[in-house]
Amino acid sequence: MGQKINPIGFRVGVTKDWSSRWYADKTAYADKALEDIKIRKFLQDKLSTAGLKTVEIERTENEISIIIKVSKPGLVIGKGGAGVESLEKELKKLTPSKIKITAEEVKTPEIEAQLVGEYLCRQIKKRVPYRRVAVFAINSAIDKGAKGIKIKLAGVLSGSNTISRSEEFSLGSIPLQTLRADIDYAQIHCKLLYGTIGIKVWVYKGEIA
Repeated sequence: MGQKINPIGFRVGVTKDWSSRWYADKTAYADKALEDIKIRKFLQDKLSTAGLKTVEIERTENEISIIIKVSKPGLVIGKGGAGVESLEKELKKLTPSKIKITAEEVKTPEIEAQLVGEYLCRQIKKRVPYRRVAVFAINSAIDKGAKGIKIKLAGVLSGSNTISRSEEFSLGSIPLQTLRADIDYAQIHCKLLYGTIGIKVWVYKGEIA
């Protein structure tokens, strides 16, 4: 296999579900797919401080149900649900369909690949040594119940006057070829003044029966 396939896509339909769940005929499919992309991009930019893990989209004929999984749901919901209402108003500019937003809390952000990757990016932007950050993230994930974690960083890791390279940190087991294995994966582009650092995170949470 060469391990060149996305671990999430490899398991879709077996142990993982699609992040967009709807059907459309060929005349409407492209428009709806583009709407999904715009909605996801908007929410990623808007909720970057709330610890956004995933955006799941379900459609009926004239309604879009958006399930947002975040580590800080209070920032999304707002006072008396005002945050959700303002999000719905802004999203109505992107689609003519009726929109319903549900915010779900991510209980352990330390073992969610997307949130681990974003944490690494934030710390690297603050110029914290990348080795210290990666080791801390790995130990936190294992302490919170992950069976294994692997982090790969690539780019000009030690600053602008250094050669681009990649480094890998791992602890525990990561059975990438086992379809039953619950592997969470994320890929982050961490944009710095002197270039982009690529961050890949694999988290093994155990086998799905």
